[in-house]
Parts: sequence; C-alpha cells; structure tokens
Amino acid sequence: MFRKYFIPFSLLIGLIFFSAADLSAQTKKTREQLEKEKAEVQARLLEFDKILKQTTATKKSTIGELNAVTRQFQTQTRLVNTLDREVKLINQEIKETESKITSLESQLKELKAEYGRMIYNASKLNRGLSIVSFVFSSANFNQLYSRLMYLKQYTDSRKQQAAQIEKLSIELKDQRVLLDEKKIEKEKVLVEEQKERAQLDKMKREQEGLVNTLTSKEKDIKKQITATKKQQDQLNRMIKQVIEDEIRRAEAAAKKENSTATKSSGSSMPMTPEVAALSNSFAGNKGKLPWPVETGFVAQGYGTYPHPTLKGITMESDGLDIRTQPNSSVRAVFDGTVTKITTMPGFGGTVIIKHGEYYTMYSKLKTITVKSGQTVSAKDVIGQVATGANGEAEVHFQTWKGLTVMNPSAWLTSK
Repeated sequence: MFRKYFIPFSLLIGLIFFSAADLSAQTKKTREQLEKEKAEVQARLLEFDKILKQTTATKKSTIGELNAVTRQFQTQTRLVNTLDREVKLINQEIKETESKITSLESQLKELKAEYGRMIYNASKLNRGLSIVSFVFSSANFNQLYSRLMYLKQYTDSRKQQAAQIEKLSIELKDQRVLLDEKKIEKEKVLVEEQKERAQLDKMKREQEGLVNTLTSKEKDIKKQITATKKQQDQLNRMIKQVIEDEIRRAEAAAKKENSTATKSSGSSMPMTPEVAALSNSFAGNKGKLPWPVETGFVAQGYGTYPHPTLKGITMESDGLDIRTQPNSSVRAVFDGTVTKITTMPGFGGTVIIKHGEYYTMYSKLKTITVKSGQTVSAKDVIGQVATGANGEAEVHFQTWKGLTVMNPSAWLTSK
C-alpha cells in the first residue's frame, strides 16, 4: 500500500512546489521591472511639475509651452499605461495564487485520504496480529528482516505523511493570506490609476486649448520658425568655421618635424595619441553622457519632423532644446577643451568644447564661467542657463564629429 501511493505522490508534490517557485521568480522579475519603470516615470513627472510651475506666472501660448505640455502629457500617458500593466500583473498574480490554492487543496485532500488509509491498514494489522507476533512468526531470518524493514518504512512514511500534511496546510494558509493582500493591492492601484487618468484628461484639455490658440496664429508661428531657422543656420556656420579652423591647425601641426599626429581611417583630422585617446573615449561613451543640465526634459528634439500636435507646422533643429529650471547650471558632458566662447543672435551665450575630433555646443546661456582654451572635466559648470521673456529656461545642445552634426539624443544617457 505504501509503495503504491506515497513515493509517486511525494515526487508530484515536489514538482508542484518547484514549478510554483519558478513561476514566482518570473513574476517577481516582471514586477521589479514594472516598479522600476513606474518610479522612473513618476520621477520624470515630478521634474516636469517643478520646472513648469516656475513659469506659471509668465507662461504664454507659445510653441515652447505647447512642446512642454505635450512632453508632460506623453509622460503622464506612460504612467497611466504603467499602472494599467500593474493591474494586469496583479490580476495574473491573483489568478496564479487562486490556482495554487486549488492545487494545494486538492493535494492536501489526497494526502489526508492516503494518511487515513495508512491508519486504517495499521488498525487492521493490529486487530489480526500484534506487531511482536507479526515479526516473530516469521518462517526464517530473511522474512524476519524483511518484516522489520517493512514496519520501519511504514512508520517513517506515516511520519513523513503527517509532516507533509502540516507543511501543505501552512502553505495553503499563507497563500490565502497572500490572495487577500493581492486583492487589496489591486484596489489601491485601481484608485491610483483613476486619479492619474483624471490628471491625464486635464493635461489633454490644456494641450487642446494651446493647440486651438496657436492654430489661429499659424502665420505668426511660421514666421517665427523661419526666423529661428535663419538664426540656426548662422549658428551652424559659426560652428563649422570653428571646426574647420581646428582641422587646419591639426593638419599644420602634423606636418611639423617630430610630430606624432596621424590621421586614421574615418577620422576628420590628424590626432596625437593623447587626442586620439580622448576622442575614442568620447566615442566609447555614446549613450552614457550626462545631461548638460541636472534636471530637465527635451522640449524640441533633433531633426526635421512634423509637429506632433500642430497641423501644417514642421519643426527643424540640429540639436536639442532642453527645458530646465531658471538659473540652472549648465555642465560639460565630457572631458575636453573650451574652443570657442561667443554670443549668437537668438541663442545668446554659446560655448563650444572639443573632445578630440568630437565637439559639443551649449547655447542660450546668460552667463559663462569658463575661458577659451580652458580644460574641463565632465559635469564641470560652464555657465548658467538664460530665461526668455516667456519664462522658459532652455539650453540648446549639439554634438558634432568633425563637420558632421549628430543626434545628441543618441549620446546622452536616457531619461
């Protein structure tokens, strides 16, 4: 009787617990990823609130303000979607817990039934023959030994069966408590999701109001964009001139006697081993560079693209416009040398830093705290961001490799 039921059933229970543990580990990993994403989105929204509240008194219906509200709306949408995924995950956990409870109840029922059969068989044995008589009525020594081993195994199996019943009973109780906790957690997340959806609706109305206002000013907006494009072209011509001068100086230095500078394939200019090492280090940190401001968000991205909410309006930029708090410090994103300090129409104070054959450019500064030729390290303060008449504090940031402008978003660490 023992061999028929106990051994296979114990193996089955072990497999059940192993599978449940494996499933629990997968769910835990998913939950950790979700919690991390949720925390990051919430931190970004707090950053938005802190920055945008600074301009509440002076904000106007501008593309910059619409861009900021749109970015905030997109981030709020991410939060709502994250909460929706959290509810779905909790539902999945509830379903898994309920399934585990059903399985445990079934296994516990079978274990108790098996234990009952073992007790019944033992009572039948005792009624027919005492244990001592059963052992010593053996026909020979081998039968005696076999009966002793059978009784030992039978006694051990009963003890193990009782222990397994207790273990399953405790696990079942724990799972029922866990189920109640999951249901409470789900209700809390649903309340939070409802609150954040209401906030999302509020942002949507604000965005639509700005769109309606700006749509009525389409001609003025296009004039502003055209004027900004001219200023951008002027800024780019200045950057290219600075880089061309740097390339000419590097080529002239490379021709001098005892020069260690060489021009490798794909490089824009000859470089000494030290300069090449700095250039390679910059390239190796693609996607890891710190932001030029400690807190902020991209109000206008790199490239040419239709405005996400204003029909008929095309945005164009060779860099990023990063909205931040008024009077924020602007920082170098990598080790390098200050190559140019100037003031540009529409862009204010401008600093160009050289990192080997790479260059970073920082504009819209109201003060500059570095000098041309100065060596800087990553996160060194180079100036302070300017605040426009509309209350928007933005830094314009660009990245170049030689005479080729690059997308700064690909170089900065993701937020």
